[in-house]
Amino acid sequence: MNKDFNKLSINQNESIKAAMLQMDYIGKKLLVVLNNDKKYIGLISIGDIQRSIIQETSLESKIKEILRTDYLVSSTSDKLDDIKKQMLSIRAEFMPVINDQNEIEDIILWNDVFGAESALPLDVFDVPVVIMAGGYGSRLKPITNVLPKPLIPIGEKSMLEEIFSRFSQHGSNKFHISVNYKADLIKYYLKSQGLPYKLSFFKEDKPLGTAGSLHLLEGQLNETFFVSNCDILVEQDYSEVLKYHKENNNEITIVAAIKNLDIPYGTLTTGENGVLKKMTEKPNISFKINSGLYILEPHLIKEIPKNIFFHITHLIQKVMDRKGTVGVFPVSEKSWKDIGEWDTYLKNKIE
Repeated sequence: MNKDFNKLSINQNESIKAAMLQMDYIGKKLLVVLNNDKKYIGLISIGDIQRSIIQETSLESKIKEILRTDYLVSSTSDKLDDIKKQMLSIRAEFMPVINDQNEIEDIILWNDVFGAESALPLDVFDVPVVIMAGGYGSRLKPITNVLPKPLIPIGEKSMLEEIFSRFSQHGSNKFHISVNYKADLIKYYLKSQGLPYKLSFFKEDKPLGTAGSLHLLEGQLNETFFVSNCDILVEQDYSEVLKYHKENNNEITIVAAIKNLDIPYGTLTTGENGVLKKMTEKPNISFKINSGLYILEPHLIKEIPKNIFFHITHLIQKVMDRKGTVGVFPVSEKSWKDIGEWDTYLKNKIE
């Protein structure tokens, strides 16, 4: 039996939130679901959880309420070569091996048989990516007095190169980079690296906010495109976000991280005249936060005012005010890394 079995499995009566937190803890996006007799009854993926959140299922709901049983698994009679083919066909992070009594005989991990840490995305796409890299990086001073925030090292690469790499894995290699502060240094560095991407730069003459410079791309982008802040990393199959965006005919899709906050005190809920209605001991509160990653439709570029400070949140509100569709796609808390402040940079930097 694989030594990671207990980490990779969860009881059907645990909550959806518990499953998501466990996935974050072990760095996997798939769990084996067991009944009370510790027998296999199904698998739950981060995609299952994301779809349930989108449908407004409570995070406190039990896993068994959203459980799918149609996942492909292997039996003890399958040969390893056949199991590997199955894993490749669905890009499975791991494959449970089930006996005739629905007991787990083994769990075969992707990196054990293929040597890579994780499987590549199942679907690829080729859409443009806009990276907003013109800010001053004030929260990361004093290092940004020397290096612009997009070039701050994350492991052996710069922040921008890490973003490029994630989109390139999905098939996107066309990047439009908004620059302003230390623009020449950013251009020089990226051009000197001989990167296998198509890079273009557009410069704002003054700070225009998180969306203001997009008006400079009018006439250049005529298809759905991603927009990313230059100080965030999102570990997610981006093709799933794009699929959600298109299936729901969204004009904008916001990728949101599920943030969990532990309240270290008992909380009180009161009613009329201060009458106590409920006490909750040290609750955990979950909410969605804006990750800084978006998908936009190209016609929105025309709705951005020229040479005016304009945040992407202003654009989102503008679309909502005219009853346009803005979707929110959830990712787990640890699937999102914010490198925009010193404490988060030091905590989340890639070794």
